[in-house]
Amino acid sequence: MKALLTLTCAGQFMVLLDNTIVGAALPDMQQRLHTGLTGLQWIVDAYVLLVAMLLLSGGVFADRFGRRRVFLAGVVVFTAASVVCALAPSIGWLIAGRVLQGVGAAALSPASLALLAAAYPAPRERVRAIGLWAGFSGIGLAAGPLAGGILVESFGWPAIFLVNVPIGAVLLLAGLRVLGESHNPSAPPIDVPGTVLSAAGVGAVTYGLIEGGSRGWTSPVILGSFAAGLVLLAAFVVVEARVPTPMLPLRLFRQRLFTVSNTAMVVVGFALMGSSFFFSQFFVYVQGTSILVAGLQTLPVSLAMVIVSPYAGRFAARYGFRVVVSIGLALAGLGLLALGFVHADTGYGNVWWRLAVVGIGFALTMSPLTGAAIQAVSPQEGGLASGVSSTTRQIGAVLGVAVLGAIVHTRESGGASFESGLNSAFLAAGAVTLACAVLTGLWLTAARTPRDVRAERSGGQAVSEPPLTASPSRPTS
Repeated sequence: MKALLTLTCAGQFMVLLDNTIVGAALPDMQQRLHTGLTGLQWIVDAYVLLVAMLLLSGGVFADRFGRRRVFLAGVVVFTAASVVCALAPSIGWLIAGRVLQGVGAAALSPASLALLAAAYPAPRERVRAIGLWAGFSGIGLAAGPLAGGILVESFGWPAIFLVNVPIGAVLLLAGLRVLGESHNPSAPPIDVPGTVLSAAGVGAVTYGLIEGGSRGWTSPVILGSFAAGLVLLAAFVVVEARVPTPMLPLRLFRQRLFTVSNTAMVVVGFALMGSSFFFSQFFVYVQGTSILVAGLQTLPVSLAMVIVSPYAGRFAARYGFRVVVSIGLALAGLGLLALGFVHADTGYGNVWWRLAVVGIGFALTMSPLTGAAIQAVSPQEGGLASGVSSTTRQIGAVLGVAVLGAIVHTRESGGASFESGLNSAFLAAGAVTLACAVLTGLWLTAARTPRDVRAERSGGQAVSEPPLTASPSRPTS
C-alpha cells in the first residue's frame, strides 16, 4: 500500500511540477526560440487545452482498460513528450511536445487517483490517502518556480523538461513491479464524439483569441475560427443531450449549486492561470531581474496556496460554501487589482503581499467549489462532479492565458508599453474575479425545493446550503 501511495503521489507531483516550472522558463524560451507573446501562449495553452479536454475521458479509460495500464501509459507518454520538448529545435516542435505532455497528464492524473480509490476501499483510509496525494501534489506547485529558476539559470530552459526523465523512468520501472491491475466492469463507454467536439470547439476559440492580436481581429481566419468554435460547441451540446452515456451530463447543470460552482471554477482558472502566466515576465522584462530571482519572487502565490488550501474545506464546513468562496474570490480580485498598479520602480516589499493575497484568495475557493459541485449531485456521481469541476478550471485556464494575452498584445499593438499591457491584464482579471465574488455571494446555494417551503410553513427550518462532507474531491493538474 505504501509503495502504491508513493508512486501515485510521485506521478501527480511530476504533473503539477510541470504546471509551474514552465512559467519560470518563459522569458528564456522567448529569447532562445526567438518567439513572441503568441508563441508563449501556445506553449502553455497547448498543454492545458489537452488536459482540459481529455481529463474526464482519462478517468473512464482507466476504469475500462485498467488503471495500472493507463497510469503507466500516461507516465511513458508524459516522459517521452518531455524529451521531445527538451530537444525541440523550434517553437513548433516545442508546442507539439506540449500537446503530447497534455495527453500523458490527462491519462496519468485521473488514473493515479483511481488506483488510490481502488487500493483504499474504506472511506476513512481513502480520504487520508487522497489528502496525502493532494498535499504532495501541492509541493510540486510550490517547488516549480524555484526549481525552474535554478534550472533555467544554470542550464537553460530545456532542463525543466529533462528533470521529468529520471522521475518518469523510476515511476515506470517501480510501477511495473509494484502496481496491481484493477478495472471497473460497470464503467460507461467512452464518449468519443463528445470528446472530439469539445476539444475542437474550445481549440478553435482558443486559436482565435491567441492569434487575433497578430493576425487582426477582423481577418477571415480569426472570424472563421470563432464561428467554427461556436458551431462545434453547439454540436457538442446537442450530442451530449442525446447520447445515452455523455461525457458531460447536461442534466447536472439543472442544479443551481452545480452550475454556479462550476461557473466560478472557470473564473478561478481564468484569473489564476491567466495572471500567473505573466508573473515571471513582469519581474524579468519590467523590473529587470534574473530568471532565478523572478522564480523566487513569484513564490508567495504558490506558498500561500499550499499553506491555506488544507484549511479551506474546514472553513467551508463551518461557515458554508457561499461565505468562504465569496471571501476568497474577493481577496483574489483585490489582489489582482493591486497588481494592476505595480510598475518598474515598485519595490518588492510592496509587491510580494499582493501576490500572497492572490494566492490566499484562490486557495480559499478551489476546494469548497469542488465540494459544492459534489454536494449538488447524488453520492454515486460525486467522482463525475469532481472531474467536471477540475475540467472547468482547466478550461478557464486555457481562456485566461488566451484572453489576458490578447489584452496585452492589443495594448502593445496600440503603442502602449508591455508594462501598461500587463497592468491592463491584471486589472481585467481582478474585475472578472470580483464580479464572480458577487455571483457566488448571491447564488452559491442549493435551490429551494417544495419540501423546503413546506418545512418553513410548518415551522421547520429549510437548509439552503448542504454541509460540506468528507466526500473526496478530485484535485487534478
